[in-house]
Amino acid sequence: MSALPMTSTYSMWSLFRNCRKACEYRYVVGLASRDKDPNLSFGSLIHECLQLWHETRDPDAVIALLDRACAGRVSDDNARRDWHLARAIMTGYATRYPHEEFEIVALEKTFEGAIINPATGAASRSFLLAGKVDGIVRIGGDHYILEHKTAAIIDADYLERLWTDFQIAIYSHYVEQALGIPITGVIYNVLGKARLQQGKGETEEEYLARRAELIAKSKTGKTTAKRRLAESDEEFQARLVEKYAEPEMFHREMLYLSRDRFDTLRAELWELTQAFLDARRRGVFYQNTSFCFNYHRPCAYFPICRSSGNPNVIDNFYQRVAPNEELRVLPATTTEPAF
Repeated sequence: MSALPMTSTYSMWSLFRNCRKACEYRYVVGLASRDKDPNLSFGSLIHECLQLWHETRDPDAVIALLDRACAGRVSDDNARRDWHLARAIMTGYATRYPHEEFEIVALEKTFEGAIINPATGAASRSFLLAGKVDGIVRIGGDHYILEHKTAAIIDADYLERLWTDFQIAIYSHYVEQALGIPITGVIYNVLGKARLQQGKGETEEEYLARRAELIAKSKTGKTTAKRRLAESDEEFQARLVEKYAEPEMFHREMLYLSRDRFDTLRAELWELTQAFLDARRRGVFYQNTSFCFNYHRPCAYFPICRSSGNPNVIDNFYQRVAPNEELRVLPATTTEPAF
């Protein structure tokens, strides 16, 4: 009896393109770092908030969700930072988009389809492609993929790079095939991540040192300086609200998709499957050391590579996880509209 096809995702093929060794650790061995990437965790939180907002248009429900998700914010600095930023983003988002030009067709929609050999038209017996799109929306008679993104900087360079988004283009093709909905293009819903930090104030020692320095510089030998107090949550939220009133903190970009691009990406996907099968057959997933610090921080599997696969490093810093966690479907609060 032949083995069932392996369910693959964009995340798997993207990692394979960037570093085959990292892909092997994640999708063949099944390892993931015990330390969660804070950027990914925050992105997931915003996606959950956006799903709830577009389902209910209820700001109180979104704030309640944030309060539950960041329940440890009183003692956890990271949770408090995420709570403040997510709250400001969603409050600003609701103000910026009180009404939508599109109609929601589906949210957090999963799909699955065959990977096709472009030369023969035959489906791969080794792989399926599965994915999840943030949303499918309708404007007039046209359907679009709705893709949420958070970005520290939303500038011309960032927007130009959206054209290279392999994931959403190939997913649009599969949505067409799996759901029978012709996709005209993609609406990128970009939310800025403010760099503001909550003021922590001064310790008594820091204040005394600053006071002494000011006195030394003063001609009178005196100073009226007072100790800087920590910024309250209310004060910080007020600054964030002001920041998110700026027009550049949110952006919608619409890109139209061509059928020719679908054909090109399908061919590239097939080539990736053949390269993966060859690597697995020969047991050779090579490292791409140019990718080790691609995002200005070590790759999640850098400790393993640096230690030459030391079992102690693996046991202490990694855990076994199921593949394709990105396909997890968040619970809906409303009935999904019909197509």
